[in-house]
Amino acid sequence: MEDYIVEMRHITKRFPGIVANDDVSIGIRRGEVYALLGENGAGKSTLMSMLFGMYEPDRGEILIDGKKVVFHSSNDATAHNIGMVHQHFKLVDNYTIAENIVLGSEPMTKMFGFLPSVDMKKANREIAELSKTYGLEVNPTDRIEDVPVSVRQRVEILKMLYRKADIMIFDEPTAVLTPQEIEFLLQIIDGLRKAGKTIILITHKIEEIKKIADRCAILYRGRLVDVLDVRTTSVQDMANMMVGRAVDFNPHKSEPDYRGTVLKVDHMTVKNENHFEVVKDVSFEVRSGEIFAIAGVSGNGQTEIADAITGMLKIDSGTVTLGGRDITHLTIRERAVEGVSYIPEDRHGTGVVMDFTLRDNLALRQYYRDPFSRHGILNFDKFQSYSETLIDRYDIRSGQGPKTIIRSMSGGNQQKAIIGREIEEHSKLIIFVQPTRGLDIGAIEKVHRQILDERDRGAAILLISLELDEVMELADTIGVIYNGQLLKIAPASTMTSHDVGRYMMGVKEA
Repeated sequence: MEDYIVEMRHITKRFPGIVANDDVSIGIRRGEVYALLGENGAGKSTLMSMLFGMYEPDRGEILIDGKKVVFHSSNDATAHNIGMVHQHFKLVDNYTIAENIVLGSEPMTKMFGFLPSVDMKKANREIAELSKTYGLEVNPTDRIEDVPVSVRQRVEILKMLYRKADIMIFDEPTAVLTPQEIEFLLQIIDGLRKAGKTIILITHKIEEIKKIADRCAILYRGRLVDVLDVRTTSVQDMANMMVGRAVDFNPHKSEPDYRGTVLKVDHMTVKNENHFEVVKDVSFEVRSGEIFAIAGVSGNGQTEIADAITGMLKIDSGTVTLGGRDITHLTIRERAVEGVSYIPEDRHGTGVVMDFTLRDNLALRQYYRDPFSRHGILNFDKFQSYSETLIDRYDIRSGQGPKTIIRSMSGGNQQKAIIGREIEEHSKLIIFVQPTRGLDIGAIEKVHRQILDERDRGAAILLISLELDEVMELADTIGVIYNGQLLKIAPASTMTSHDVGRYMMGVKEA
């Protein structure tokens, strides 16, 4: 019998209306990178949440080093040297890095020889040394609210290392990282493996699994499909097993049929709250039947362009015209009524109301109109039937259907809900910002098809993406942004990914 550091035997976990894990058995070897691959909502995070003590299985058993264990809390898992970095970081924003890392395991000293006190000098010193040892350099005294996402992730990893974790679970660790940050994280994971740690990687990104994992368990709708040797399995085979069908990596894209100009942005400048220009004299047009993609490294003003067009940010100077009408000073709702749909980058802050049901979130664009509302009285039967239609049409998976609280859904299914709600408006202009972030490969394929279908319908599409492959695959026209300025606008057919990449770095002559 094989010697496993972790075994999960015949694990079943149910929630109201859904079987999250159905008789799943896996064994993980010491010192390997073991990937869990599956669609959004396939049961990956639930399975690992049981290993970390956040849930208890309804049936089955967990063994660590061959001994059966029962975890009633994450503290029990931590006592067995198991750590977990969650998809949504669990940090206290107004605490320092060191305070977050030692929280609950603080080094103590005695003031005046008898008063117990937290020894933060020792904590700062230990965290600095630990971060250097593992190539995770941080400044222990920086506050979490002042550091970027990539540093927050390092803090979560250091929390595990500080507690002497030998089994380290990473839940969708690259979902909020830039491509450069992803490469650095994969190097860190490889370094942890070489240091003798056992890594469990929850993801739906096959290309990352191919780079770093030794073996891969594929889950589909809560059931284990197979456990594969990563080196000898093709990307296509993994993708097909993951989504339960053949995946088309190259969707057919018809020749564009441009019609009149829908969106015209003319000499637009936008300032942030510190009165610094984040969008600088930007001008471009998007035609009916065109996908205009803005490519750029994160933080160069592309999100602010989208927010300014939709009315979420004030325009300092310049104009925005939609279908020949100046909408520069209209409210957000007035712009929506004029024909603007928006899939925002900030899914939780802007895209949905987290404590509303899925039903109510799907009706956010319609609730004040007939037949959803008459004389100020909401028609909840219409809410229900409309949400059921969209759930089926856009394959939105949730435990309790329309009445599911959207906070409890996976990030990918939240994104499907936003996309479905906005596409169903059949707007003149649809703005997609990072539309496939957090989605699995099957869902990405569907979203790309939906974007192309809307373009073929005659919608003007403004696509803002950090994924260069996505831009090159979908765009008819590409605008490259750097430091708030559009350095280049050209037909996609005339630009290579190398050209776009050079402009993204600020090189004006490609």
